[in-house]
Amino acid sequence: MSRTQRARENRRRRQLNRHRRIARGLGVALIVLVAIAGVFLGSKYWHSSGPVVDFTGGGGEQVLIEVHEGDFTTAIAETMLEAGVIANVGTFLGAAQGNSAIAAIQPGFYRLRAEIPAATAVQQLADPQNRVGKLVIPEGRQLDDTTDMKTDRVTPGVFTLIAEASCLDLNGDRTCLKAQDLRRAAEIETPQALSVPEWALGPVSKLGRDHRRLEGLITAGTWNVDPTASAPTVLSKLISQSSAELDKSGLPGTAVQLGMTPYEMLVVASLVQREALPQDFAKVARVIDNRLGEPQRLEFDSTVNYPLDRQEVATTDADRAKVTPWNTYASDGLPATPICSPGTDALHAAEHPEPGDWLYFVTIDKDGTTLFTHNYQQHLNNIEMALDNGVLDSSR
Repeated sequence: MSRTQRARENRRRRQLNRHRRIARGLGVALIVLVAIAGVFLGSKYWHSSGPVVDFTGGGGEQVLIEVHEGDFTTAIAETMLEAGVIANVGTFLGAAQGNSAIAAIQPGFYRLRAEIPAATAVQQLADPQNRVGKLVIPEGRQLDDTTDMKTDRVTPGVFTLIAEASCLDLNGDRTCLKAQDLRRAAEIETPQALSVPEWALGPVSKLGRDHRRLEGLITAGTWNVDPTASAPTVLSKLISQSSAELDKSGLPGTAVQLGMTPYEMLVVASLVQREALPQDFAKVARVIDNRLGEPQRLEFDSTVNYPLDRQEVATTDADRAKVTPWNTYASDGLPATPICSPGTDALHAAEHPEPGDWLYFVTIDKDGTTLFTHNYQQHLNNIEMALDNGVLDSSR
């Protein structure tokens, strides 16, 4: 082989070796990339679904989880995984498959055991006894408790209902908010800190530190109370959620169309709620509108009763003579605040009064029959019927 041929052969071998080294390097790099991807995907699967195992036994300590609005079963399972209730999302989904109670689970707070089998988690989550913090505010409730003068029956107010809903038994310890703590928070916290809507800031601020400035801003309905939250936080959340529901119902826009503020509309709805039965809501709303347009004092006994510790359908002359921010016998216009938490029907009636010229109404029998009239003399005759039927007390 000549010198020239040997040089060519050496050059060819060097090029071949270089190509082999490059190929080996690319192969190693590809293996590393595949390994990294495998670790990443495996880690992602591990953390999202947990290891393919299931807890056994009766579980550990009780923990609290929250099911949020719009959570599907997978989201609920992930919440339980993070809280240490279940060991694996997939195992829970399998155990919950076809369970109608889980499919219909409501937003709220649930007390469960930590480290329990997926099937047990399904049972505990579906058990109504494990839901805590559920708050139901009936239509027409005031913030404060009220006592019926005739029967001595106490009707729990919104503060009491919230306090009761906040009670939590967890691992042998019981905690509850107190009604007085909620009342205190209503007095000392700023309206902004309590999430009072902008359209209510003026009237609320005008009452200073009177806790009743929040009346009506927590609407009737079913709500969820975080049992671990402070009194100000609970009030803020309830007012914020109520405000959102009122906005969703179209209250602010409808109020403007009727020449009122949203707050005034809420006050009217509260009067409707306390003055009438549902079948007469729209008529009473019209009476309010007609009297304000006269102008004529509303003279509603419900507004006299509102700040009293003990209440009765027929108020006394002395009670009606007391000047308060709510007494519509002693002052013109609407009371300073709503006098209760109105329901959806009362709000709808306030927004859509029934056409009519009525200025007066009175319930004449114990079945709730209510007569409406524009004529004052006819109204006096109707009152006589109410007296004869024992609905009103002639001594008052």
